[in-house]
Amino acid sequence: MPDATEKRTLDVLMDSWDRNNAILVGLLRVVPEGGMAVRAGDGSPTVGQMFNHIHYVRLVFLSEDAPEFALELPTEEWATEQDRERLAAMLNQSAAAVAKAVRSKVEAGTEMKVHYDHPILMMQHMIWHDGYHHGQIKLALKLAGLLISDDAAGPVTWDVWMDKSATGQ
Repeated sequence: MPDATEKRTLDVLMDSWDRNNAILVGLLRVVPEGGMAVRAGDGSPTVGQMFNHIHYVRLVFLSEDAPEFALELPTEEWATEQDRERLAAMLNQSAAAVAKAVRSKVEAGTEMKVHYDHPILMMQHMIWHDGYHHGQIKLALKLAGLLISDDAAGPVTWDVWMDKSATGQ
């Protein structure tokens, strides 16, 4: 069991994961009408497919590295999903499962099964992966002429990261 300082650090790291997911779901909610079917280029996945892929990847790594926390895998990685509420629920579900696994593994001092030298590295990989696709989604929308204004994007992205009140500081 971590000491008080380690527990506080773990809590802040877990908060960063929660914020990351909140940003992703926030982006999903501000995608302009018609944007879920947009592609950055020929052969690229749609915006909706990228959100589904993010959920899928979280669950695949969970099943490989912390199978005791695994959830049922979707049948298709790049499924075409247009229902934003369903996608938001899926992203929230996979984020909660990753959080539970990482916190449990860190608190117990146990390792991941296949990848990662430490459970926190799995979470960091997921944040990086989500951010990568966040950028792809915004680029695809921009190329399609469906820009998300700073007024719409700011509160659901940058403001989420920089809100000191969220962690009680």
